[in-house]
Amino acid sequence: MIIYNVTINIEESISQEWLCWMQKTHIPEVMNTRMFISAKMTRVMVEEQMGGITFSIQYLCESKSKLDEYQVKFAPKLQQKHTQKFQGKFVAFRTLLEVISDF
Repeated sequence: MIIYNVTINIEESISQEWLCWMQKTHIPEVMNTRMFISAKMTRVMVEEQMGGITFSIQYLCESKSKLDEYQVKFAPKLQQKHTQKFQGKFVAFRTLLEVISDF
């Protein structure tokens, strides 16, 4: 299993609008691609020097090849939609985590 982690720092002034949009629009659109098994959103409990509020969205994927398919077929359009809506108001980075075992 692979966890596709997207960490986003969003300006505090629009954080509630962004959070609502993520929960009602963006994450459901990502899940509707059927490339992921589940998704979890968390707030990162740190105070950033640059300000803003940091969130992490973790998408569970059955394989790297499935994630690669998502990144080719769906990610560019979905990321562009997010960028157009919140341009200049966020910083994001993505990491891949391989699940070794569950306890």
